[in-house]
Amino acid sequence: MGLLLNIQSVSKRYGADPLFESISLTISDGDRIGLIGPNGSGKSTLLSIIAGRTPPDSGEVVVRKQVRVSYVAQESSFTPGLTVREILQRATPQADSAELLARVSETLGRVGFEDADAEASSLSGGWRKRLAIAEALMTSPDVLLLDEPTNHLDLAGILWLERLLKDARFAAVVVSHDRYFLENTSSQIMELDRAYAGGMFRAEGNYSRFLELKEEFLSAQARRQSSLANRVRTEVEWLRRGPKARATKAKARIDNAHELIAELSDLSSRNRTATAGINFTASDRRTKRLIEADALSFAIGGRTLFKDLSFTIGPGQRIGLVGPNGSGKTTMLRLLLGEIDPTSGKIERADNLRIVYFDQNRARLDLDSSLRRALAPDGDSVIFRDQVIHVAAWSARFLFAKEQLDQPVSRLSGGERARVLIANLIRQPADVLLLDEPTNDLDIPTLEVLEDSLLEFSGALVLVTHDRYLLDRVSTTVLGLDGQGGAEQFADYSQWEAWQFSRRTAAARGPAAPRAVKAEPQKRKLSYLEAREWESMEQRIVESEQTVAVNQAKLQDPLITTDPRALERTYAEMLSAQQAVDTLYARWAELESKLSD
Repeated sequence: MGLLLNIQSVSKRYGADPLFESISLTISDGDRIGLIGPNGSGKSTLLSIIAGRTPPDSGEVVVRKQVRVSYVAQESSFTPGLTVREILQRATPQADSAELLARVSETLGRVGFEDADAEASSLSGGWRKRLAIAEALMTSPDVLLLDEPTNHLDLAGILWLERLLKDARFAAVVVSHDRYFLENTSSQIMELDRAYAGGMFRAEGNYSRFLELKEEFLSAQARRQSSLANRVRTEVEWLRRGPKARATKAKARIDNAHELIAELSDLSSRNRTATAGINFTASDRRTKRLIEADALSFAIGGRTLFKDLSFTIGPGQRIGLVGPNGSGKTTMLRLLLGEIDPTSGKIERADNLRIVYFDQNRARLDLDSSLRRALAPDGDSVIFRDQVIHVAAWSARFLFAKEQLDQPVSRLSGGERARVLIANLIRQPADVLLLDEPTNDLDIPTLEVLEDSLLEFSGALVLVTHDRYLLDRVSTTVLGLDGQGGAEQFADYSQWEAWQFSRRTAAARGPAAPRAVKAEPQKRKLSYLEAREWESMEQRIVESEQTVAVNQAKLQDPLITTDPRALERTYAEMLSAQQAVDTLYARWAELESKLSD
């Protein structure tokens, strides 16, 4: 395995406090490194240093000769007036026209663009992110650096990116808080955190394996702290007896005691972890029906987002709202809130219903106000669960330093702004929580606290999120919008995926295909093993089809077509993958027919 980059003792600080110190790591062929860590630990900065866009305060990044590194930042913007095709063409101006056209076409296909002449600046956030990744792919990178790529992608886009990284020949370093994404794409996890000696912990394997190794490491570190504390206690008692320091042995013991005390202080500070204090407050309402939608429809610009949709929301119900970008998820939340009216149908709300709404665009924050005013708009304290809490203590609960209170909100990171919004939300007693992408920019420890709080909330919840882990853990029901006017309710996210897949497959295979079936467990007539096989069928078919597409693309590569052995091998791999696709489709039809009986 060839070494591509070597990051040696890199340090960076902003102001008095260091982000990280003496970070060293290597990136080799085939590495899929998931980079995680608390907000403010320096993940984006480290990625920018690796990309050569930010200079380190000390240390260096050594790139092997002729290794190409491509970087995709969190926010993607493009020159107004340029089309998708022009953006990709400009990414590799040195290529000759024939090669350039072929590479543009191949990249457009890999990324999923159907309209290459669309203006780039008019694309949605998800498609701008796809275009930014496509632009990076045009450079044929050896190392691809992605900073929070899933934040703007819908679930379909996240699955697309997972397949892209699995099939890629380049190495990748990805900053992400999406735990399923990390699980499915990473061969290594690296966490930046001051809890570790050296500020970093790196584990081989996917995210599950990382959690196991992290637990072992922290347990060993805690045992070391306990043992060290006992030794320090003995040495402190000895020091208090006032030993004479003239003797060489006594002086050495005094020096050793001070070293042990310093080591214990360092261990203790690293083992202290701070988490945001998120606890939503439910009202005492006992009404069984909080919101009732009857034959709900909504159309905009001649396009129907959903129609004839009926459902009831009651206390304790947690609905995960899913669907592709533009399918009407945020519109649904605004309808439930009463900000807009449906095209047809009606929504009835319980009397004096208290609804708390989290806006994904953070539009309800005044960026010019100070953090102090954003957290406590009416004075120097807030009232939470009938208790008066000073703004300094309240801000500390959400991991803000006292020195930040007079900073403007505009200087806060995305994760910090999300914590401000959550801090304001939890002060309001609610019957219903409407949360629109609350997880964007939140680090994994804060996500875990948020999940626990939502599970403890006794009111109703409607949650829009692309975080599949959060959906699976929190939701009692999944409401899926297909973006073409259809909507169905499911027991969990995997049923929604199966429904989507059966509809796509039926459309692709035409009228002769088996009919799409709602994934309702009570109608299944499969054995346990067959049910597990059926649930994984979509992913297996997608992966096999992607293998076919990759090998088809290779057959157009001049490096392959001029090498008879490589050409023969690639063609055999393509045929094998195509046979696998055909076998999987036949098996899928067999299982689907059992469901349809």
